[in-house]
Amino acid sequence: MRESMLNKCPVSSYDQVCEVFKKELGETPDKIFTEFNPVPIASASLAQVHVAHTHDGRKVAVKVQHTHMTDTAAADHATVDLIVNTLHRIFPSFDYRWLVDEIHESLPKELDFLVEAKNSEKCMDNFRKLSPHIADYVYAPKVYWNLSTSKLLMMEFMDGAQINDVKTMRKLGIQPSEVSKLVSQTFAEMMFKHGFVHCDPHAANLLVRPMPSRSNKKPQLVLLDHGLYKELDVSTRTNYAALWKALVFADAKAIKENSVKLGAGEDLCALFAGILTMRPWNRVIDPAVDHLVIQGSESDRSELQMYASQYFSEISELLRRLPRVILLMLKTNDCLRSVNNALLQGSSLETFLIIGKISSEAVIEAKKYETRSLLRRLSVWLEEISVEARLLGMQLALWLLQLRKALPW
Repeated sequence: MRESMLNKCPVSSYDQVCEVFKKELGETPDKIFTEFNPVPIASASLAQVHVAHTHDGRKVAVKVQHTHMTDTAAADHATVDLIVNTLHRIFPSFDYRWLVDEIHESLPKELDFLVEAKNSEKCMDNFRKLSPHIADYVYAPKVYWNLSTSKLLMMEFMDGAQINDVKTMRKLGIQPSEVSKLVSQTFAEMMFKHGFVHCDPHAANLLVRPMPSRSNKKPQLVLLDHGLYKELDVSTRTNYAALWKALVFADAKAIKENSVKLGAGEDLCALFAGILTMRPWNRVIDPAVDHLVIQGSESDRSELQMYASQYFSEISELLRRLPRVILLMLKTNDCLRSVNNALLQGSSLETFLIIGKISSEAVIEAKKYETRSLLRRLSVWLEEISVEARLLGMQLALWLLQLRKALPW
């Protein structure tokens, strides 16, 4: 399912594509472009992408919504509604009715490509304003507004390796470990600082290429498909950042406090931490520097399957309690874990150092903003020094681990 659903879904015929063009722009593709490849390079559930050349010589990617998608989506929504509610009546512990509400809210936005275009521009604007230190290393294709509508989206064509194509990456002179760090930093900045998050970062939506006009072969991350974004209000964003800070530093008290603030409840906070990290509670609160690192071994997978089966009803209850925006963060988290696994065959301590650093910065910034008294400002300043010291200690531990692996004895 993963292989086929990402970018190899059933394809609309060229006649159907022409039907969308005539309805949206009044002309067929052959009149609008000097060249239009009728065979799509990718097809997902809502749309497919064709390569074309404009009259002024630009190579573009044209995203075309599948015909009758609005009617099909309405039928799909009704089907999911029926299935979920029927299952809940038969099996009360299987309560995924929140999923119906989420589809009802997000699907109309994903079906409007002008929303997607605005999301991509807002995302880049956030990096320029709020994360200028990595803004050059994150990119979204330029949108050509004059030929874009709610069902057609014309964008700059992007060449690059798919994020899970390690072989091509290496041929381009790009190190997968550098890409992993960039992906972690990019999405941590979105979640903890911007509060405007790309919630569909699966392999088909992330490309990597060498930095344009540079010889150092540093990677640039290209974000595709900006249809599904979620905004976190300041309180939710700060609490989520504080939770991840606590997870990285194995702070059991803060994990529980922030899990409760996010709606998990005291009884399910350990489960919430486990779902976020894919680690059992005894590992989550283990003071070892690499306590959250997943090796991706068969025993790890078996352990996770056992927990999923054993705590099915509790997991269902947790998903029911959490705000829907946090559910989308869980989905984003899982996509990013899959990407890191493809790049590194597991996760790395460096990934969690990045998450710990950016989440800590977000929490401290929030405290500075709300703090007025001199004594409170001093407390925040001391916390900032403490965090930097702990991160430095973790970085030194990482270097020692790398050195130990490199030594021949």
